[in-house]
Formats: sequence, structure tokens, C-alpha cells
Amino acid sequence: MHSDQQGIITHSYRRSASRLTIIAHVFGVLAFILMLVWLLHYREGIEYDSYNGYRVFNVHPFLMFCGFIFLSGEAMMVYKTVKATHMVQKVVHMILQLGAFVLGVVGLCAVFKFHDMSNVEDVYSLHSWIGIATIALFAVQWLAGLISFMAPQPEVTKHSLLPWHICGGRTLLYMSIVAALTGLMEKATFLQLQSGREARLVNFLGLCILLFGIFVDLSVALARYV
Repeated sequence: MHSDQQGIITHSYRRSASRLTIIAHVFGVLAFILMLVWLLHYREGIEYDSYNGYRVFNVHPFLMFCGFIFLSGEAMMVYKTVKATHMVQKVVHMILQLGAFVLGVVGLCAVFKFHDMSNVEDVYSLHSWIGIATIALFAVQWLAGLISFMAPQPEVTKHSLLPWHICGGRTLLYMSIVAALTGLMEKATFLQLQSGREARLVNFLGLCILLFGIFVDLSVALARYV
């Protein structure tokens, strides 16, 4: 009887984790689509080398979500929910996180370039403080993971560092989402978006980004049952 009950519980968690992973992808794709609609339809497009400062700026929100947040979320889910050898999981996780960091740095460069073009002060808002801190800590997290889990280390060392690495990754995911949401609020305030289709689109975009992060975290938390 105990064995049967255990099997039912495990099966229930397996289905829950699978559904949560699918929901995370749904909200990620929705946020991706809404971001493109906002930047291409309402905000003049995306171009890093443009003479139009607003097109340069638009590279920033696009890469910070579609590059940095989305890829880092995918990296977390790949490691925890995709069935593969442990080494394959680690390598793909590391590559996706590196890609997220590189795109995040390009996104930061875009906003600094826009500030230079527009004679705007750098790093003056809470959004920018959280964003810079997130990118810096992300780099530290990636390097620490590379040294701790890809380089030869005693198993006891890896086991002792793993909980810190996991908690650090989940913390950075939420920090990046907080940076994204405060950035959207800052931009909406600057544009004086109080009502209308664009204001509602930005609100739904923020909700999708938040829900993407929540369901990534939940899918990772339940991944041990998959």
C-alpha cells in the first residue's frame, strides 16, 4: 500500500512539473511577442547602429529580456528538467548562461550609448542600480560555477557549494525581473503612458515577464520529481 501511494505521489508531481515548464515557456514566448510589438509598432524599431537614439535605446529592453532573462531562465530549466547525461546538462546550462550574459552586456552598452547620444546621466535610477548589480553578480556566479563544477573538484566540495549556486541563480533571476519591471515603469512614466493601447501592452508585457520568472522557478523547484 505504501509503495502504491508513493507511486501516485511521484506521478502527480511529475505531471505538475511538466505543466509548469510548459506554462513558463508560454509566458516567455508571449513576453517575446509583446516586446517585439511594442518596440517595432509603437517605439520606432530596434537598431544598435542607428542615428536615431530611440532605436538604439530599444536594443536595451529587447536584449535584457529576450537575451538575458529568457536565456537564463531556459538555462535553469534545461539543467533541471531535460533528461540527459549530467555532463551534457552542465555544458548546455553553462553555454546558455554565457550567451545570456553576453547579450545582457550588449543591452547595457546600448543604453549607455543612448545616454551619450541624448546627454542623459548614467546610472541614476533604482532600475539602473539593480540592473548593474544583477549583471555584475551574474558574472561572478558564472565564473564561480565554472570553477566549482566544470573544473576538477572533490565531490564533497561540489555538494557543499551546490545549494549556494542554486540559491544564487534563483536570486539573480528575480533580481533581473525586478530590474525589467522597474525599467518598464520608468519608461512608461517617461513616456507618460497612463491609458491607451500602448500602456496596456506594456502592463501585460510586465505581467508576462513576471509570470515567466515565477513559473521558471516553480518548474525548477519541482524538477526533482520529473
